[in-house]
Amino acid sequence: MDQFFKLGERKSDVATELRAGLTTFLAMSYIIVVNPLILSAGGVPVSAAVTATCIGAAVMTIAMGLIANRPLACASGMGINSIVAYTLCGAMGLGWQTAMAIIFVEGIAILLLVLCGLREAIMDAIPVSLRHGISIGLGLFIAMIGLKDGGIIVANEATMVALGKVTDPVFLVGLISIVATVVLSSMKVKGALLWGIVIASVLGIPLGVTAAPTSIVAPFDFSTFGAPFMADTDGVMGVVKALTTPALLLFAFSLMMSDFFDTMGTAMAVAKQGEFLTEDGKVEDIKPILIVDSVAAAAGGVFGASSITTFVESASGAADGGRSGLTSVTAGVLFLLAAFFSPLIGCISSAATCGALVYVGFLMMSEVTEVDWSDILEGFPTFMIIIGIPFTYSISNGIGLGFIAYVIVAAVTGNLKKVRPLMWVAAAAFLAYFLLV
Repeated sequence: MDQFFKLGERKSDVATELRAGLTTFLAMSYIIVVNPLILSAGGVPVSAAVTATCIGAAVMTIAMGLIANRPLACASGMGINSIVAYTLCGAMGLGWQTAMAIIFVEGIAILLLVLCGLREAIMDAIPVSLRHGISIGLGLFIAMIGLKDGGIIVANEATMVALGKVTDPVFLVGLISIVATVVLSSMKVKGALLWGIVIASVLGIPLGVTAAPTSIVAPFDFSTFGAPFMADTDGVMGVVKALTTPALLLFAFSLMMSDFFDTMGTAMAVAKQGEFLTEDGKVEDIKPILIVDSVAAAAGGVFGASSITTFVESASGAADGGRSGLTSVTAGVLFLLAAFFSPLIGCISSAATCGALVYVGFLMMSEVTEVDWSDILEGFPTFMIIIGIPFTYSISNGIGLGFIAYVIVAAVTGNLKKVRPLMWVAAAAFLAYFLLV
C-alpha cells in the first residue's frame, strides 16, 4: 500500500490518509441528502437519486484515488443539479431522462478535449498571477459556503447578505465548529478539522441541529441507471433528443464550460493544500485527474445523478494531511457504505462542517502575497477572479471574468504579446458562455 500510493515519498502514512478521507467525506456528505432533494423537483425518484448519488460518488472517487493518486473526491456538483431540475426539467419541460442525456453528452465532450490535450493546454496558458487568483477566490468561496451552511451569513433583500441570528441553533453549531477547529489547529492537534466536525455534531444534538435518524438502512433503487438511453415521456430516447436538438446542444456547451473550469479551479485549490502545486502554479500530474473528472461528468448522466465533478471540499481532507489517492479511496468507500446507511449520514448537518471549510479558506488566503498588485495586468484580472468566484457563487463565472479582464487590460496597456493564443480562445469562449446563459 505504501508503495502503490507513494505514502513515504509524500511524507504521509495510512492513519493520516484514512483520517483525511473521513474528513473529506464528512465535509461533502451533505450531497447525499441535498442532491436527491433537488433532483426530485425535476421528477427523479428520491430513492433512486439517493442510490445514484452515493454509488456515483463512490465509483468515481475511488477511481480518482486509484488512477490519479491524489486526495480528490467526486460527487454530484451543486449548481448543475439545480439546472437539471429547475431549468431543463422545470422551465423547459424535458423529462429527466433527456436532462441526464445532456449531462452525458457534455461529459463526453470534455473527455475528448482532455484526450486531445486542449484542456491541459488551456491550464498551462493561464498566467501565474491568475492561477494564484483562482486559489484565493476558491478560498473565499469555500469559506463563504461554510459560513452560509453554518448560518453565520444569511440572505438579505436589502443588503444581499447579512449576519445570521446569533441565537439561532444553526448559528451556534456553526460557531462551535469554527472555534473548535481553530483552537485544535492552534494546538497542533492531528485531525483538527475532523474533530471540529465531530464536536459540533455532538453539541448539535441538544440544540436540535443534529437530528436523530428515522431509520438506519435504506433500500437501493437503480431505476435511474442508464438514464440517457431511456425513452423520454414522448417516447424518444434521451440521448437522441439531446444530440438532435440545437437548443439542447447549446445547453450542453454552457454546462461543459462550467464543468471545464470548475474542475480546473478545484484541482488548483486542493493541490495547494495537498502540496502538489508547483511554484509556477501548475498542478502536478494533472492529466489523469482531468480524465477521471471528465469520465465522472458523463458517468453522472449514466447513473442519473447529474454531473459528477471534483469537489472543492476535498481541500479539507488535504488540509488535514491527505496527500495521496488513499484519501480518495477512503472517502469513496464511505460513500459506498452511505448508500446502505444514508439515513444515518443525513444526521450530520452542514453546519457542523462550517469550521473545516472556513479554516481551509483561511489557509488558501496565503497566496495573496504572491501577486504583484502594483502591476495592473497582473493585479486587476486577478482581483476580478478573487471577487468573481464568491460574489457570483460560481467558480467558472469568476474565472471567466478574470480571463476577459486580462485580455482587455493587456490590449489597453500594449501587452497583447503576453496573451497566449489559448487565452484568447478561453476568453472568447467565456464571452459566448455569458451571452448564452
